[in-house]
Amino acid sequence: MLFDRVLIANRGEIAVRIARTLRRLGITSVAVHTPSDADARHVREADLALEVPRYLDAEAMAGAALASGAKAVHPGYGFLAENAAFARLCAEAGVVFVGPPAGAIDAMGDKIRAKATVSAAGVPVVPGAAEPGLEGWRDFPALIKPSAGGGGKGMVLVRSAAELPDALESARRTARAAFGDGTLLIERYVENPRHIEIQVLADTHGNVVHLGERECSLQRRHQKIIEEAPSPFVPAGMRARMGAAAVEAARSVGYVGAGTVEFIVDGASGAYHFMEMNTRLQVEHPVTELVTGLDLVELQLRVAAGEALPFGQEDVRLDGHAVEARVYAEDPARGFLPTGGRVLALREPARDGVRVDSGLVEGGVVGSEFDPMLSKVIAWAPDRRTALATLDRALAETAVLGVVTNIPFLRALAAHPSVVAGELDTGLVERASPGLVPDETPPAEVLAAAALVFHARPRGADPWEVTDGWRIGERAWTTWRLESRDGVHPIQVRGLPEESADVLIDGAAVPARIRPGADLAVTLGGRTARYLCVRDGDTLWLGRDGASWTFTRHLIGDPGDRAGAATAADGVVRSPMPGTVLVVKAQQGERVSQGQPLLIVEAMKMEHTVTAPHDGVVSELPVRAGQPVDMDAVLAVVTSEEA
Repeated sequence: MLFDRVLIANRGEIAVRIARTLRRLGITSVAVHTPSDADARHVREADLALEVPRYLDAEAMAGAALASGAKAVHPGYGFLAENAAFARLCAEAGVVFVGPPAGAIDAMGDKIRAKATVSAAGVPVVPGAAEPGLEGWRDFPALIKPSAGGGGKGMVLVRSAAELPDALESARRTARAAFGDGTLLIERYVENPRHIEIQVLADTHGNVVHLGERECSLQRRHQKIIEEAPSPFVPAGMRARMGAAAVEAARSVGYVGAGTVEFIVDGASGAYHFMEMNTRLQVEHPVTELVTGLDLVELQLRVAAGEALPFGQEDVRLDGHAVEARVYAEDPARGFLPTGGRVLALREPARDGVRVDSGLVEGGVVGSEFDPMLSKVIAWAPDRRTALATLDRALAETAVLGVVTNIPFLRALAAHPSVVAGELDTGLVERASPGLVPDETPPAEVLAAAALVFHARPRGADPWEVTDGWRIGERAWTTWRLESRDGVHPIQVRGLPEESADVLIDGAAVPARIRPGADLAVTLGGRTARYLCVRDGDTLWLGRDGASWTFTRHLIGDPGDRAGAATAADGVVRSPMPGTVLVVKAQQGERVSQGQPLLIVEAMKMEHTVTAPHDGVVSELPVRAGQPVDMDAVLAVVTSEEA
């Protein structure tokens, strides 16, 4: 018998997605939230909600389950999902943990132990070494990994012995911060590999099946971006062999529930090696659901309730092709640094063949406290090429105004010739990124649209205050100096945009008209384009085709650059992202060289080293370790010795 009430020990899009299945099954959903997350979407969509101090507070989570009367806890992914102590705590409290036994989490959560366990079961593994003695490793290139980690956090590629000490220091620091355990391992790095994983399911009756593979090779900094099922690289025979190996890996630790066995695959030979097992639901599980027709969350719940799997391996069929893209709060033009802000306007696609798993809501705040992933857009079609085309249209219909996202980059990546051809490897994104990052300069028609919005008649305006350029004879031109991310753009407009106006584009007067509103229609020279439009004080946001632009009115006499956006030419060193100062490596009065690390800023579990812009002396250092900082906040000032 299924549970009547389940606590979701998570937040964001995965909590919303779990609640969706609970609602369909008639199960009461209980959300948890921190004080800053009280109005989040997952709280709004649950039947009940309880406040907890932190999402990583295992005792508070177990206490919330008891207080709410929940019979089970679903951990989602991240946070406590792979925490064996939390699984034991739930058991002690008499609440079912919707996941594998604590022993299986322990065995697979420690990468060192996991490799030894599956190797003994006959599953091929990547050659490597474990603590202690990593400093003596000499087989390069090599990949450092946190033994207790996952999701690519703390992984560092090392190509020479000279790089090893600093890489180990950084990886240990990240591992302790992210997982509470600084133990590392090192493995031989496979050049140009494919990352292919197998979804497994196991019940308490001894049944273990796999649901085919997912291609997860499109990664940046070891973090998956676009995933698909099935893999364009894996034929039926290879799928059966890899699936059998994944099943044996699960059996070797007495696994129960949904899990994923990850393999590194040689793109030339097809040889595959076990990397790790994720003892939880994966972010990319929707692509498997769409090609199998199964609800993995429902199956997790049924297995946790003691039911046997309702099908065997011979019953698993893959139908069509599914592709998922992860929408992140990050800025590709700034080296993919995390962003943030309030969601001022939101549009998410609703069309056949498209699924959106999202934690976004208008008015919600995206900060640096949590992972930067905002939502997932997933497309299904009978074949791969159509699935990619469907995904592109769905991304074009997605707009998140108020927060800079990676949507234009995702569209460019999905259309890359190598991606379309299925010729993937884990280094492709890094190699192709320079050509995929969108130009920060707004297109001429977008600049014109922004100027027309600023020029439009304010509601209730005095006729004498309307900037229509009226005078005896021909109307006068009004110049709007619009400040965007790349600088200031003067745009000339005359007339009333709601009725009849002209805008100067490339020296030619182009007839223009707008229909104001959140769904802005702009007609230029007889051609109409539509934008999602929102004003936030003096800032205007426009969104179209998955891209977004921000504009503010730049008044004569204002500085030439945005406040806070000055370059480092004056010696002012600013924070590249909203986050927390993790390490201060310099001291006030210290002589430094150009490129010398001054500080490390951390946001969303990602570190960014801030360096000296030129040789000089650190004349100001107004921050300390542990201090939160906004984007473009002054971190230090380096004064040249001549000055």
